[in-house]
Amino acid sequence: QVQLVESGGGLVQPGGSLRLSCAASGSIVSITTMGWYRQAPGTQRELVGIITAGGSRNYADAVKDRFTISRDGATNTFFLQMNNLKPEDTAVYYCNADITPRGSTYTYRYWGQGTQVTVSS
Repeated sequence: QVQLVESGGGLVQPGGSLRLSCAASGSIVSITTMGWYRQAPGTQRELVGIITAGGSRNYADAVKDRFTISRDGATNTFFLQMNNLKPEDTAVYYCNADITPRGSTYTYRYWGQGTQVTVSS
């Protein structure tokens, strides 16, 4: 059973930093694109950024130059480093990954359970 488990959310003051982690576990053949999304109350889920298997990254304009996505292929874990956080970054953050499970020839998109990030003084 493949699953993504997130950690690292919490309460932080404006200007502060947080690092979110997303660990993929289970019988995995390969992971291609990994991404972070967020959803604030009353809004649609929006893309924060993605990282490909080759290491290419793309970010939403709202977080560019403040957030950084990285991945550790050895542990199937990827990260979202968030710096200079603003109140408008408050949301539930979700990770996802395109994974080929062992025994399958198909790639599926899996989602983490979400973690709350609150930026407030």
